[in-house]
Formats: sequence, structure tokens, C-alpha cells
Amino acid sequence: MFRKASLALAATLVMAGAAWADPIEGDWKTQSGATAAISGGGGGFSIKLKSGKFAGKHIGSLKASGANKYAGSITDPETDRTYAGKGSLSGTSLKMSGCVLGGLICKSQIWHKL
Repeated sequence: MFRKASLALAATLVMAGAAWADPIEGDWKTQSGATAAISGGGGGFSIKLKSGKFAGKHIGSLKASGANKYAGSITDPETDRTYAGKGSLSGTSLKMSGCVLGGLICKSQIWHKL
């Protein structure tokens, strides 16, 4: 009886952990067609490419900055330049932006959750 209760509790905790995950966490299809993985840890989120020409490359770090809003840094994998970055989540779409010169010049992409 104790074993069944322990297994039920363990299963409940695993499912609850998934429910508590931030909606930005997971795999995203980038505009170039590569897959980027966003994972939580250390009080923020890390972005790493899982597929494509630059697979395995870390390309960003973000922290929550409001409801479905994130801010941090984004690295262009092609040039290795790092920019002030932000993300805005709307359903299964994530608008990622990187800016220079205090936001005077920005580039944006829309990523889609896989």
C-alpha cells in the first residue's frame, strides 16, 4: 500500500512540475528553420540551438521582465555579436528582438513553439 501511494505521489509531483514550467520553456522553430531550446535555471532562461548550421551554440540569456515579457541578451550565431534582447510571448508565438544603440536599431523574428 505504501509503495502505491509513493508512486502516485511521485507521478503527481512530476506532472505538477511540468505544469509549473514557464511557457517560454521548450523547443522553438526559429525564422531560419533551426530549432532553439529555451530552458530555465539560475533565475533565468538559456537559449541554445539544437539544429541547423549552428547546432549546440548558446545564443541567449533572458529573465522574466513582466507578464509574458523577457529581457536579456541575444547573440547572432552568424557573427557572434551580442545584443540587448527581449522576447514577447503570445500563445505559441515568441517575438524575439535584438537591439543596438539603446534600441535605435533593432531586428526581430517570430519563433513558433514546437
